[in-house]
Amino acid sequence: MQAGLRHPARIIPLAFLVAIAIGTALLMLPAARAGQGGASFVEALFTATSAVCVTGLTVVDTATYWSGFGQGVILLLFQIGGLGIMAGATLIGLLVSRRLGLSTHLLAKVETRSLGVGEVIPILRLVLGVTLLVEAALAGWLFLRLRGSPDMAVGEAAWHAVFQAVSAFNNAGFSTWTDSLTQFAPDPAVLLPVAMAVILGGLGFPVLYELRRQPLRPSRWSVHAKLTLVGTATLLALGMLLIAVYEWRNPATLGGLDGAGKLLGAFFHSAMTRSGGFNTIEVAAMREESVLVQYLLMFIGGGSAGTAGGIRVTTFFLLGAVVWAEIRGEPDSVVFRRRICPQVQRQALAVVLMAVAMIGTGTLAILWLSDAPLQWALFEVVSAFATVGLSSGLSAELSGAGQCVLAALMYVGRVGTITVVAALALQRRQRSYRYPEERPLVG
Repeated sequence: MQAGLRHPARIIPLAFLVAIAIGTALLMLPAARAGQGGASFVEALFTATSAVCVTGLTVVDTATYWSGFGQGVILLLFQIGGLGIMAGATLIGLLVSRRLGLSTHLLAKVETRSLGVGEVIPILRLVLGVTLLVEAALAGWLFLRLRGSPDMAVGEAAWHAVFQAVSAFNNAGFSTWTDSLTQFAPDPAVLLPVAMAVILGGLGFPVLYELRRQPLRPSRWSVHAKLTLVGTATLLALGMLLIAVYEWRNPATLGGLDGAGKLLGAFFHSAMTRSGGFNTIEVAAMREESVLVQYLLMFIGGGSAGTAGGIRVTTFFLLGAVVWAEIRGEPDSVVFRRRICPQVQRQALAVVLMAVAMIGTGTLAILWLSDAPLQWALFEVVSAFATVGLSSGLSAELSGAGQCVLAALMYVGRVGTITVVAALALQRRQRSYRYPEERPLVG
């Protein structure tokens, strides 16, 4: 194997492609489909990509189209995608050998975005421990809730509980119910635990690691942890407020619920829009103002190195700090009394611009390949790129070419634009000279 192929930035995208290819092959088997014959290549490819990339967009109904075996494959794929292929492989190696070589450390560091090589093993242990703990706790809770249903057998309740729990923590958005969680719209005993699992998974494992290590000493938390936590709380509250205001009297969404149900529905949808993908209200029936709010929330997404997508909370708020410093005429961008280095600012700007470019290109492609209105074409593209999974129903109506465009966006959104670019251009040039400085007019 050549040195370039051993580079983490190239291995990780390739590993995701391998997982998608294997998932596609398994879902094309006749045993994976509930009906006669096997799924088509595009149906299997789209579903496998959506699962590995923990998105949740579907072109067929997960509850009725796939057999128990097919649903099991989908569950395995989004569990792998949530953990991260490199993080999972490193964990297996750790359990077997009890030690990690330097190259394996570096591979895991890219996937977990940990701050130092020495922190990789603790973070990877936390990845596995938190994942199993949260998923088991949520599955147990949902099982107790579903077991009381008179028309549901114990085995069926257990399967629904496990599938929803794993899907929630991994921000996958897949559900074994055709209407997602709509039937539980007024039930806080189901929606609040699911929302909390989605939020935890979306914070990112480095943040969870810091919270576990120093839970009561916020002054010792890193800027990354503080930005993620404060940003997450701010976006959840703002999203809940705006959705509640715009949908309060909409009879097709929150209008038919009581006051508590409306607040619950607004909070749940705000959390799901950040990357969860479950829904209790019909997206296509929401007001245009709410759709615009969802564009923003989906684009920002969740925390770095977590199961959420988007440009990430830290990226958005770091750029906000850069803009604020420029408005005030200050030479440094300061966040929580810490200067942000120029390299990080350039990385944040690069992520945003590449995301905008991908979303713009994807939207143009969908508009060209279909008769979809701009509002819903853009919604589907942002949902795919940000690995959210909310849909207006357009994905299933697109042609095979349009669905392949969304699949490509899900892949790039999950792997990350920076990682994809780095995988294509591993050789970083260091100039031995610098050109004279110039200051073009801006604005």
